[in-house]
Amino acid sequence: MTSDDSRTDSVRAAATGGVPAALADLGALVRIPSIAFPGFDPANVRRSADAVADLARDLGIFETVEVRQAAIPGADEIGMPAVVATRAARNGRPTILLYAHHDVQPVGDESLWESAPFEPTVRAGRLYGRGAADDKAGVMVHIGALRALVEALGDDFDLGVALFIEGEEEAGSRSFAQFLSDNADTLRADAIVVADSTNWDASTPALTVSLRGNTRFTLRVRTLDHASHSGMFGGAVPDATMATVKLLATLWDEDGAVAVQGLTERDAPTPAYPEETLRDEAGLPDGVSPIGRGTILSRLWNKPSITVTGIGAPGVANASNTLSPEIAVVISARVAPGQRAVDAYAAIEAHLRAHAPFGAQLTFSDQDYGDPFLVDTSGWAVADARDALREAYGPEPVEMGVGGSIPFIADLVREFPGAQILVTGVEDPHARAHSPNESLHLDTFRNALVAEALLLAKLDARTV
Repeated sequence: MTSDDSRTDSVRAAATGGVPAALADLGALVRIPSIAFPGFDPANVRRSADAVADLARDLGIFETVEVRQAAIPGADEIGMPAVVATRAARNGRPTILLYAHHDVQPVGDESLWESAPFEPTVRAGRLYGRGAADDKAGVMVHIGALRALVEALGDDFDLGVALFIEGEEEAGSRSFAQFLSDNADTLRADAIVVADSTNWDASTPALTVSLRGNTRFTLRVRTLDHASHSGMFGGAVPDATMATVKLLATLWDEDGAVAVQGLTERDAPTPAYPEETLRDEAGLPDGVSPIGRGTILSRLWNKPSITVTGIGAPGVANASNTLSPEIAVVISARVAPGQRAVDAYAAIEAHLRAHAPFGAQLTFSDQDYGDPFLVDTSGWAVADARDALREAYGPEPVEMGVGGSIPFIADLVREFPGAQILVTGVEDPHARAHSPNESLHLDTFRNALVAEALLLAKLDARTV
């Protein structure tokens, strides 16, 4: 056995042996309801940040560990607390930045959860709880991998490490760009691992090499100065609900594909992915057909989509015989790689204005943008990551696109243009992130932790 083989075996054994402790610490983090959205107690986000900082300090390898915040540009507010820990590289070794986030989504309708959302519960090989997968598992993959490195190699290794655990990713990362600017020298690295994506399936690892961008906004449709009696004026006066329904319907064609001129598509091959898999992973029942055209993965990875995520209209319980004067909707669009989010928004706004029925008055507000991302897969960090994933999981890793968005990656690229970015997965397709009964596949977590530990060991042996 060579010294390299012995080193790899030691790191693998330490990582595997450390999984139970990492899961216990993950459970403790899940119990903290660290929701960064307005209206929720920010003290819980601070408590979560402090808990992560304690985990980082306990490693005993960092020169500094701090909880920091940054201003939100254009607002008289401070962003949520993030954890920053640093250790300088030595003897020509690279520095790696490990990113995850400790904030979580709101729980939604708690009656839909099979167990309490903030009480970690193991069922059938999965750990259930809000944030168990997205993204406190990412936090503990980083901590667990570093623990394994220390156990196998000692705390005197040469690899530089910057740990950045954000506290407001689910709430839009409003202070992210400012935080990067404020801490650029501290966080600068040769490679960046973003542990906030998914895998091909529960047993096959993936590197995310493309992400759709997103734009989100609020649309208000107004047709009346005030509400009117639907019996007295219905049939002659357009109500806002009817106008909104007609307007929204123009966003898609008969196949359900986006019908907005100016939204682009990316032309790229996709792996085989049968409709049966889509039905299983998305929960699409028999009799309900998929939408769009082309291969299923081209629709998910390389084409735009538009979703109405909220409608402010009278609910069923408050329905009355009234013509509504104004309706508000929230529209979320995913942007194909290769198009700027701001240009996609402009195309959607132009389409809606051009198709407003009956002269309905449209107002647009609360615009938010996140650009898509394509990974350069030619660098040494990607090669080392592929090898580490193969060694940890067994199957060859898949280079996959993801239909979701991680908008802050564009900020990382802008602030650190020379860094190689690796978007790795702690989730599997059944994790149900953002939904009731979010869960973490325990075998996937173990393999992800082992893979990252092996990657760190490879980078500690590399000279740049």
